[in-house]
Amino acid sequence: MLDFLIGSGRCGSTLLYEVLTRHPQVGFVTNLDDRFPRTPDVARRIGGGIYRRTPADFPQKRLRPCEAHRALRREVSPLVVDSFQDLTAADATPWLAGRLRTFFETRATVQRAGHYLHKFTGWPRAAFLHEVFPQARFVHIVRDGRAVANSWLQMPWWRGHLGAPGWHFGPLPGHYAREWEEQGRSQVHLAGIGWKLLMDATETARAALPPESWLQVRYEDLLDDPRKQTDLVLEFLGLTWTPAFERDFGRRAFSSGRSEAFRRDLAPAQVALLDRSLSGHLHDLGYRL
Repeated sequence: MLDFLIGSGRCGSTLLYEVLTRHPQVGFVTNLDDRFPRTPDVARRIGGGIYRRTPADFPQKRLRPCEAHRALRREVSPLVVDSFQDLTAADATPWLAGRLRTFFETRATVQRAGHYLHKFTGWPRAAFLHEVFPQARFVHIVRDGRAVANSWLQMPWWRGHLGAPGWHFGPLPGHYAREWEEQGRSQVHLAGIGWKLLMDATETARAALPPESWLQVRYEDLLDDPRKQTDLVLEFLGLTWTPAFERDFGRRAFSSGRSEAFRRDLAPAQVALLDRSLSGHLHDLGYRL
């Protein structure tokens, strides 16, 4: 069974991904496989076990699960990794679908994994992935858009400084372009609009999928009650609390220290601008202003 964890990026997806891939029945792509084109099958097979035996607070250079951008780019297509707009069912050509199935199915077979989980951030790609893998389930982790925008602005990979013509998400739709122009074309605002674009695309993709294939989790709820939210995700994915998973989970720390960091990192006027711009989306997702 192949399932997907999706999110905007800087949304808590790495935390949830690392929690779930500690489960002994879950297979995944490691950063070793991503870096080296000729990773031997034996390394792929034992990679999950090595990761699960490594303490969660081990230095970041450890072997760990990853999004496999380099591996997907070279073995499938750059289209899957870096598209200027969300991928839909119409983008799943037989050639591309075949390569993507081969990518995941060969790894799942080598790892002898009953469940295989992969994380995608940025565009959801859910309608495209559903077309290729009709039985796949999707866990969408969402975070307050003000926190996401603030975090994006601090990342070295953020290309918003190039403006809409050169950033990650292609041309701005007319109504968002007008909003950005009318409010002074600030970088903070553009990051907030980028989050709205991804939420719009995610809602469109969700509506095209069977309801039973979709679960949405808020990052803030995961931090407030890690066990409850993890239990919901495990049940959705058809996994149970094994003794090994229970031990690892009990040692993990969930810190909410950065949940409201945007209020410290941004000026009051910038927070107010994001409040105005994102209010509708935040309300729909259950966030209070």
